[in-house]
Amino acid sequence: MALDQSFVGRTYPPTDPYEVGREKIREFAEAVGDANPAYTDPEAAKALGHSDVIAPPTFVFSITFKAAGQVVQDPQLGLDYSRVVHGDQKFVYVRPVRAGDRLTVTSTIEAIKSMAGNDILDVRGEVHDEAGEHVVTAWTKLVARAAEGS
Repeated sequence: MALDQSFVGRTYPPTDPYEVGREKIREFAEAVGDANPAYTDPEAAKALGHSDVIAPPTFVFSITFKAAGQVVQDPQLGLDYSRVVHGDQKFVYVRPVRAGDRLTVTSTIEAIKSMAGNDILDVRGEVHDEAGEHVVTAWTKLVARAAEGS
C-alpha cells in the first residue's frame, strides 16, 4: 500500500541532545579505517584550527538515522520497516562536528514516492548545536520494498 502523500512536509520534534565524545569519534574513525589525526589527536585538530577533535563526515549518520526513527515508527505513516532498505545518504556541512558538541536533530519528511510498488521516503535531518547553530543537514532515502507478489 502506498504511503500517504499528506505526510510530506511533516516535521517531528527535535531529539534530546546527543553529546559527542572524543572516544566515540575515535571509535568511529577506527571502524571506518580513517587515520586522519584530526579525528583522534586534539593537538592535530587544533593545528587545523579546530577547538577539539572533529568527527569524520559520516559520523553524524548515527545521530540522524536514530532521529529518523521517529518518522519510521510513526504508526500513522504506516511504513513497514521490515521491508525497508537504506537507499541513499547525503550530508551538507556548515561546520565539522566536534567533540563536546551537544547536538539535536529535527527530522522532516521531504518526499514520498511510489515506484514499481516500492515506497521511497526522503527524510531531512537538521542538526543544530546547543546554541541553536546549524551544523549539518543530512538526507536519508529509505526504500520500502514491495511485498512479494504485489
